Amino acid sequence: MSNKKHLETVRRFYPDALASEDAITMLLQMISDHVGYKPAQLVYADSIGSDEINSVQYPANALQMLGPFRMGGLCGYPFAGKTGMQMFAQHVPEDGAACILYAPNTGVTKDANIGAVLRSGQISYSPCSYPVHAAIAKLRARRIEPGKRSLSDHQMNIIEQILYQHENRIITAENPVLEATGIMYDAINQKIEELVAGTKFTCRHVILAGAIFINGDYDMGSFISFKRIGILDTTTNERTELLQTLA
Repeated sequence: MSNKKHLETVRRFYPDALASEDAITMLLQMISDHVGYKPAQLVYADSIGSDEINSVQYPANALQMLGPFRMGGLCGYPFAGKTGMQMFAQHVPEDGAACILYAPNTGVTKDANIGAVLRSGQISYSPCSYPVHAAIAKLRARRIEPGKRSLSDHQMNIIEQILYQHENRIITAENPVLEATGIMYDAINQKIEELVAGTKFTCRHVILAGAIFINGDYDMGSFISFKRIGILDTTTNERTELLQTLA
């Protein structure tokens, strides 16, 4: 992958972004440094958007982790819910920890356009995280009905309702896609915290890695901009935010 040479372009929007392989390497090193777990001791869940190009470039040692257990649906929202988190909590090694990576996804093209990518085999750009684009279009047209949900499009309806709560903030933003993606991160982070709080983990530590997942054009690779890396000690309920230690 040639992603590292495109990092400067991605950082126009996400200044702390790393090539995804480097980001996962950093995450694993921080876990090892602070709580002593090696990759083989981690059971790993992700909650990243449904898109065929959402592929993290993992370093070799990350492949020793158990998983991934898939929590996410559209936009990376953890639609697996309470039952999914309870199932995941039962999969932790006896001497191990749980690690959850969650992120809404977006795209950045080589010519620095956010929200789109050039996919393999295509000659035109297409939206990356289509639900965000579709929801923004419906916000502008005033076509989102408060509280509306349907079984036929439940996930999209949830995303619409989340973004509808911030309608003015999104449609007046200099970059609505960037703004809406940040709002989705906040909603995902809040839901993950709620699900973890309501789940009985048998392990001592739960690692919560919240981020924005960024796709590039088909030959650019992928990138991750961490928003938080937190460690929850389930025996004391003490929380340590590791990114703050780097500031």
